[in-house]
Amino acid sequence: MRFARIDQSPVARWWWTVDRWSLAALGMLVGFGVVMSLAASPPVAERIGYDGLHFVRRHLAMLPLALGLMFAVSLQPPRTIRRIAVIGFGISLALLALTFVIGVEIKGARRWINFPGLSLQPSEFIKPTFAVVAAWLFSEQKLRPRFPGNLICIALFLVVLAMLIKQPDIGMAAVVAAVWFAQFFMAGIRLYWVAAGALAGLGGLVGAYMYLPHVRVRVDHFLDPSTGDSYQVNRSIEAFA
Repeated sequence: MRFARIDQSPVARWWWTVDRWSLAALGMLVGFGVVMSLAASPPVAERIGYDGLHFVRRHLAMLPLALGLMFAVSLQPPRTIRRIAVIGFGISLALLALTFVIGVEIKGARRWINFPGLSLQPSEFIKPTFAVVAAWLFSEQKLRPRFPGNLICIALFLVVLAMLIKQPDIGMAAVVAAVWFAQFFMAGIRLYWVAAGALAGLGGLVGAYMYLPHVRVRVDHFLDPSTGDSYQVNRSIEAFA
């Protein structure tokens, strides 16, 4: 792909301003995902009565849509992306709250909402939108010291974390917490807060293991597959073999 420096078309501006390393990492991640889908999904599809390549085809069918959406969003100016993220976060947070009312319970957890012809996991939308909202709040605190961006962000983080733990979705809670703490660190948080956050996270993981049976079972099965059903662990290991 070649564009002149004087070309002011949206695609040309995108090409000259995009982070090439991030773009390369994204391409590698997409390729890795396709390979893992080819390696790990056929046994799962056959186990539930589908053709072996069922999930691979679905993966490849959704991939162009996802890449196209990502490209379209990346063409937008920062202000538009911020607005999309704020609106998306608000809707996702409302849907996350709805999981406790109309969510489908699967293995003791309420993470999905069923709509006609569609199932949604709101936490998957919380993850990217909250990251953008948090980045905006942290930056606003730097630009306007009187604006309580950090306090608002901390409050939103605690709300999201509490709702994810309530579902429970400990894995997603850990991902959101890790991303948020990384952003907070880059925003200039003092090191003792980083240490306190790390200790709190470690304590949370220990607490989840002690008081949430499904977390304890999964950890035990991962550490010692002979203790019970280790189907997912075995498939994951086979995918890398």
